[in-house]
Amino acid sequence: MANDIFCRIIKGEVPSSVVYEDDDVIAILDISQTTRGHTLVIPKEHYDSFLSCPKDLMQKVYAVAQRIGQAEVSVLGAKGVNILTNVGEQAGQSVPHFHVHVIPRYTGGEGGFQITMKGQDTSAMDLPRLAFDIKKGIK
Repeated sequence: MANDIFCRIIKGEVPSSVVYEDDDVIAILDISQTTRGHTLVIPKEHYDSFLSCPKDLMQKVYAVAQRIGQAEVSVLGAKGVNILTNVGEQAGQSVPHFHVHVIPRYTGGEGGFQITMKGQDTSAMDLPRLAFDIKKGIK
């Protein structure tokens, strides 16, 4: 296993706010919340990016992302979600471990989307409580 931040989270060396976990996938709240509920869905086995991840595992990651997106709409009141992955540093991938962002979107702000956390200090946000709330909505 590599030693990037996600591998260290999976090994339990770095704390995180877990939204979902099974044998193959873990989903955690992003510590840099773009919007309230911004979640990362990560395969436990290390693959550098979407391009190197086996299809069956990639499909499982996206199935979990879908369930989390549904929960964010039903529990957090999001009006939509962005589900995306970045491949390579030039495309914005900051951690060389395949992961999918599930970013809830709320009404308001520019273009109909409210970036609730942009420029704000999120250190006081109760991420464990937010993770608990999202978990309740996962079906």
